[in-house]
Amino acid sequence: MKHSIYLLVATIILSSCGAKKINKDVVKNADTSNMKTVAVSVTEADPSDFTSYVNVQSQIVGDENVLATPQSPGIVKSLLVHSGQRVSKGQTLAILDAATVEQNIKALEPTLTLQKSLYEKQQKLWEQNIGTEVQLMQAKAQYEASQKQKGALVAQRDMYKIVSPINGTIDMIDVKQGEMASPGQKGIRVVNFDKLKAEANLGETNLGKIHTGDKVILVLPDLNDSIVTKLSYVSQAVDQSSRAFLVQVLLGSNKKLHPNMSCIMKIANYENKKALIVPVSVIQRTPKGDMLYIADGNKAKLVYVTAGHNCNGVVEILAGLNPGDKVVTTGFEELGNGQPLQIQ
Repeated sequence: MKHSIYLLVATIILSSCGAKKINKDVVKNADTSNMKTVAVSVTEADPSDFTSYVNVQSQIVGDENVLATPQSPGIVKSLLVHSGQRVSKGQTLAILDAATVEQNIKALEPTLTLQKSLYEKQQKLWEQNIGTEVQLMQAKAQYEASQKQKGALVAQRDMYKIVSPINGTIDMIDVKQGEMASPGQKGIRVVNFDKLKAEANLGETNLGKIHTGDKVILVLPDLNDSIVTKLSYVSQAVDQSSRAFLVQVLLGSNKKLHPNMSCIMKIANYENKKALIVPVSVIQRTPKGDMLYIADGNKAKLVYVTAGHNCNGVVEILAGLNPGDKVVTTGFEELGNGQPLQIQ
């Protein structure tokens, strides 16, 4: 009797374990087959032209943009130009006080006049065979020495002027009458608007990836406009402090543009004429790799993909996706593999 009871209990326990396992299988099958239908939107993967850009903040500057300062320090005596005025190369923009030099020039004038007169008289006497050649040469040497002395003083006086080194337009006057102006310090900025360029600094990680001649789009937010052009210059030297290198786009003359105007420089660094692209948002990262959902008939199908370059919210798919595949672009957050779909 005891043996019968033990056997009955064992049978009940084994039966209970088997039922639990079956129930799990039933639940699992129910989860797969009884998934709710999810409303989604799809986009067909068609080969298209894809370009990846490096975006960097840029600034419009004059190709000839110089700060004109005096060669000698002095007090500004007079300003001869105003902002916006066009000037020529060599034109005097401001005059500094050079009273000491002026006095030396004036003090030399009587001596120079006398020596010139003596030389001319000695020359006439020599023509009449009066006097000696030595006397003529001495008079000439004294006169020429005084001329050179005056020339040196005039050159010294010119160092107390601010002169434009280029043809251009007065962009900024950073000195005032009565203020001290010094070499390399405050002065008058002259910009040649006929030679504008866009400049930007790129991090050294882009060195070797950007080349002269690459396509560039300059986005001008202030003008609600853009310019399609090419990269004119790429520096091969990296700045030691900023770890960046300079790139430039020559723009020539453009009445819309002004120095110091900000813009966004978009430099094309990759292009694929037949790329399969999808929105970056549909890519889901998993331990097994990047995946997305496509519509396989009226069911969701999980596919693992290899992503390439991405730009402006889309990413290039290098593997795992085929032309014509319908990529789920909305509603994918609720999907599981095999989930029924209602394509909108």
